[in-house]
Amino acid sequence: MTTTFQSLGVSEPLVDALRAKGITEPFAIQALTISDALAGRDVCGKAKTGSGKTLAFGLPLLQLLSRAAPNRPRGLCLVPTRELATQVRDELAPLAAAVDRRVTAIYGGDPVDKQVRALEAGVDLIVCTPGRAIDLIDRGDLSVAEVTHVVIDEADRMADMGFLPQVEWILRNVEGSHQTLLFSATLDGVVDGLVSRYQHEPVRHEVSSPTVTVEQMHHRFLLVHEMDKARVAASIIRAAHRTMVFTATKHGADRLARTLRDDGVEVAAIHGDLRQQVREKALSRFGHGSLRALVATDVAARGLHIDEVDVVIHYDPPGDHKAYLHRSGRTARAGESGVVVTLLLWNQELEVKRLLKRIGVSQPIVEVFSNDPRLADLIAWDPSVDGAVA
Repeated sequence: MTTTFQSLGVSEPLVDALRAKGITEPFAIQALTISDALAGRDVCGKAKTGSGKTLAFGLPLLQLLSRAAPNRPRGLCLVPTRELATQVRDELAPLAAAVDRRVTAIYGGDPVDKQVRALEAGVDLIVCTPGRAIDLIDRGDLSVAEVTHVVIDEADRMADMGFLPQVEWILRNVEGSHQTLLFSATLDGVVDGLVSRYQHEPVRHEVSSPTVTVEQMHHRFLLVHEMDKARVAASIIRAAHRTMVFTATKHGADRLARTLRDDGVEVAAIHGDLRQQVREKALSRFGHGSLRALVATDVAARGLHIDEVDVVIHYDPPGDHKAYLHRSGRTARAGESGVVVTLLLWNQELEVKRLLKRIGVSQPIVEVFSNDPRLADLIAWDPSVDGAVA
């Protein structure tokens, strides 16, 4: 028997709103968790970004939430980044309207006065980053005393970014009985501590990650020359449909974006120093295909769900194997072939060789120049038989 949103207990108005968006069948994480969440149970879900978590917690919340008084929301969703806050809000807003509920995003970088006005008008569900939520609680503009449903999304990312003390401060201020839904790509260490402290007999569900394994990616490690490095990146971007480029610093992202634009490549940088409006515009253009590439820092890219990235370029080699895998997981989703390219200078060979061992990839390092025809089709080129220098 096929699982449907109706069979999971989702109300007719929400099912109709989903159908209007072309969504008729639940993803795995939704099929596993929605019934338990609708039953009021605490849910602990292990799933990666892009697995459909937003609807897994959003549908039950919108169905269960009662109307909120001004400044006293009934639902609280904590997320690690402002980009994720706006993505969750945008996905849930039309569904909320279908059941006469209101949702807004609360995050740093957005005018406080605008957020305060929204809270004063009465918002049933707030999707917020921890820092801005605490600021508004301290100001007296936000109370979590009447919250009945809590979501902690991307808990592992919050831990990585050092936000757990803020998350716990907020959770300690949620008074009375409430339901807690937690989603994370990993459930060990500090995340497991969060589960044990703030969830009551949670039902646990896990879906296999949609993010590909190392073996499913095409890895290329290219030795480049400093003066030619940006041009190599430009050659790769021109031959691809959609490329994510990672740099080590915000300044480096800005500098590379300027250089690539000067070379005629349509790109934009996203990092924490840019205004939210600028970041959102860049993400929108990238999503619609008018930008060929995004140049991002690791922190700026956390929590972003962007489909159809066919190439990831590590313009600056990642600091460790975890960063390599997290960055690289942006490509090769949904069974598509993806290419992961690491650019390195002569003095970075040793650290990259250590990285190769750590991720279990046997791949030669190949010297290239920006006019190398092999850059036009990195999947077709087999470096193990062509031009290895190491």
